[in-house]
Amino acid sequence: MSSEPTRRPNGARMLALGLANRDVGFAVGVTLVLAVLFVPLPSVLLDLGLAVSLALSALILMVALWIPRPLDFNSFPTLLLVVTMLRLSLNVASTRLILSQGHTGPGAAGGVIEGFSRFIVAGSFVIGIVIFAILVVINFIVISKGSTRIAEVSARFSLDAMPGKQMAIDADLGAGLIDEAQAKARRKELEDESGFFGAMDGASKFVRGDAVAGLIITMINIVGGILIGVVQHGLPIGEAANVYTTLTIGDGLVSQIPALIVSLAAGLIVTKGGTEGAANEAVLSQLGRFPKALWMAGGLLFGIGLLPGFPLPVFAILALMLVGLGWVMDREAKARVTRETAQAAQAERDEATPAEDDVAATLRLDELRLDLGGALVPLINRPDAALPGKIKSLRHLFAREYGFVLPSVRIKDDPALSADAYAITVQGVRAATAEVRATGMMVINPSEAGIDLPGQRTKDPTFGLEVVWVDQQLAETAEAAGCTVVDPESVITTHLTEIIKQHMPELLTYGAVQELIEKLPRPYQKLAGEISGTSPAILVQHVLQALLLERISIRNLPLIVEAIAEANRTTSSVTLITEHVRRRLSNQICHALTDGQGFVPVITMSAAWEGEFNAAVRMNGEERNFLMSPQRVQEFVLEARKEIQRFAQADEWPALMVSPEVRSFVRSMLERVSPMTQVISHNEVHRKAALRTVATIGG
Repeated sequence: MSSEPTRRPNGARMLALGLANRDVGFAVGVTLVLAVLFVPLPSVLLDLGLAVSLALSALILMVALWIPRPLDFNSFPTLLLVVTMLRLSLNVASTRLILSQGHTGPGAAGGVIEGFSRFIVAGSFVIGIVIFAILVVINFIVISKGSTRIAEVSARFSLDAMPGKQMAIDADLGAGLIDEAQAKARRKELEDESGFFGAMDGASKFVRGDAVAGLIITMINIVGGILIGVVQHGLPIGEAANVYTTLTIGDGLVSQIPALIVSLAAGLIVTKGGTEGAANEAVLSQLGRFPKALWMAGGLLFGIGLLPGFPLPVFAILALMLVGLGWVMDREAKARVTRETAQAAQAERDEATPAEDDVAATLRLDELRLDLGGALVPLINRPDAALPGKIKSLRHLFAREYGFVLPSVRIKDDPALSADAYAITVQGVRAATAEVRATGMMVINPSEAGIDLPGQRTKDPTFGLEVVWVDQQLAETAEAAGCTVVDPESVITTHLTEIIKQHMPELLTYGAVQELIEKLPRPYQKLAGEISGTSPAILVQHVLQALLLERISIRNLPLIVEAIAEANRTTSSVTLITEHVRRRLSNQICHALTDGQGFVPVITMSAAWEGEFNAAVRMNGEERNFLMSPQRVQEFVLEARKEIQRFAQADEWPALMVSPEVRSFVRSMLERVSPMTQVISHNEVHRKAALRTVATIGG
């Protein structure tokens, strides 16, 4: 037996080659369509082209009948242009044959046109003209005009509704009903829908133009054919009119029937609208949803059949069919109700006995959750609700300022909260609770003087400032008086922002760090994997958490990974590695602290305090211990807080500059009393930074 592989037939190889190069084949096909406009075709090739046109039209109609949604056939406008151009090219080719060879007989333009002319014209070109005119009217006046209007209105309504639909997607995303991937998919579908109906609005003009072109070509063929037959070929005018008109009507019918089929397909697509399912499901299921309507229609048909002169058997058979169909639909409807009732009962039983998956879902915690009281629910449910969009913008804010990918914030109502209250939960632990007025505005007086406005006096939930909640009508009055007016959405968003800043280290989970590393350029991914230790990602996580704890941006992650790898060669202490990373980030740290005059304002320690702090540090290998009496620590914190508060009253936050050996210890002392104050060491001052000492502790 020969070991040579079985060769495929030439036809199969050509088909496989064509499928593998479909883009080239499509381009060649469009080019051939254009070539038909200028190159004379023999009757055999014209027959092939007309058969292909009929086949394509039938295929388009079948696809239009079975697609579940219009967007599933979003290439239809492009296909409509190509098919229309194909028909017009074939029209030109057939016109050329009719005018040049029409005197030879009915077969001058090929067998397809001759077949249509014999079958439909039925020996009388007058009948053919009437049928052709009726088909043109049906296509041009009824189907094409209606489809064009529907496509135009759908395009306009789809464009007008886009902002509202986008806001609804943002609201669902903010409420935690969908995730980022689902929101992206829904936005893509919304854009596709708008583009599709816009394209259909323009493509429907192709169909109308095709009908007009068919009429013009038909008139040219008839008049030109008669003149050519009489003048050039000497035919009697009656014979010339019969031959050329018969051929022209056959040609027109061959073009109009595919055009009518494609117009019907376009109408089916644009009229489907928001209906799901194939055409038979969308139409028949809805018509058969009301059995009583079928019974009434059957009775009406039978009554019409009883009228004098009407064929009773025909109407009686149709009436029986409708009554039988109604009986079947009624049984199906009752069976469907029974099934739905049983499914609902089963669902209730399933809820009463939670499955293991439900228990697992209960154990999962939301990274960030915002619970709203009953009166605050309109802040997320209104069509113009701004709260979901503002919360969503926090992801971009933290990514830009801190290089930190914020988890999605789930927003939900909580009946356990009071009506005007909201609660912020971080990893299952309630971090803050406060109240706002959903229909009011919060007024802050920057001068700290009393606010002489009627309203509820309370404190700002974020910074503890004295504020007054007033009606929205008084907002302009408060602004005119120089007060700051804040809407409830901004109050909640600001509070949430500060809570997130306080909990950034906890929110930077191992999984989040892995995602950050995977998004690094490949060389830095490799470098992160080469960091020594049992788990390099854990070490990177601890360093990043230490930076975020002091509100240092981790956006320059490649440089941070590089610095970790450098320090990791000589030490495995997270504290020492973090200090080395801070030195590498000195330019970034100093730039963030620079004031409007280009200086870095700093508070220094007196020589006495510097000496006492340095003497309190004990080194034991890589470990550093700090031995200072609690009384002296308390005295230092009180002196430092006094200097810091003096600047904080003017919303200024100079950094506290200390020696590298004690920086981490000083930071831990001030963390509780002034978390906003940056503590930097001399090693973290960039060479181009200009320092300005604004105060000295103990000086």
